[in-house]
Amino acid sequence: MIRVCHLTQHYGVRPVLLDVSLEIPTGELVTVLGPNGMGKSTLLAAMAGILSPQEGYVEFDGVRRRSSPEGELAIRRKVAYLPDKPWLPATKTGREFLMGVGQLYDHPTARIMDHSARLLRLFNLEDRADWTIGSYSAGQQKKISLCAALVTEAPYLLLDEPFSGGLDTAGIVALKRVLKRLADSEHRTVVLTTPVPEVIEEIAERVLIIRDGRVAAYDTVEGLKRAVGTGETLETALAQLLSPETAGNLDSYFEEEPS
Repeated sequence: MIRVCHLTQHYGVRPVLLDVSLEIPTGELVTVLGPNGMGKSTLLAAMAGILSPQEGYVEFDGVRRRSSPEGELAIRRKVAYLPDKPWLPATKTGREFLMGVGQLYDHPTARIMDHSARLLRLFNLEDRADWTIGSYSAGQQKKISLCAALVTEAPYLLLDEPFSGGLDTAGIVALKRVLKRLADSEHRTVVLTTPVPEVIEEIAERVLIIRDGRVAAYDTVEGLKRAVGTGETLETALAQLLSPETAGNLDSYFEEEPS
């Protein structure tokens, strides 16, 4: 289980997260939503230990981040974090990169080789496996970064915008199925950000909405629909919860259009 307790984070004098608390049970797939610049990536970075919050803390399975060197090392061995724009070693081949990442998580070499080969095949990178990452297209670099997160076999996956960055249709379909399988069948915990309602409705068990630095809603997809009224689509429900003024702005935009 992940526990976020009274998390507060500022950038300079600008508050980004304000007293955020929540629990994510083991084996759930949770999507994090919010307007641009409202703390989604900051929340994932704090969970991942990249940021040290000004107030509050994060726990994994009852162990608090940064509470001790031993505890922090134990957490790092079970958490994989993929930022929206990860650094990639341009001079390494895709296969070399995946082997190196897998070794960080102490998996046997034969297991890493097998898993890397299956991931490269899944994301249609098999014929580019021994090319340097610097020669990859933007979409291929997105795929190899996703492969790196998955080859860790970490019980906790923290993924910032995994469906963006040039991922093609086949890659989106593959990633949705893999993440759903990891949560449903292997009881792994996945926390990701995405603004796409269709993706959320297909794979998410719970949706966390961050607005103005605070938790605006945290519920199942059906619970969010009920919160804004029966019969609403998820897209409409999210629009009302994330940005209630959008509908009025749209009406105003079209009403003021010159004839």
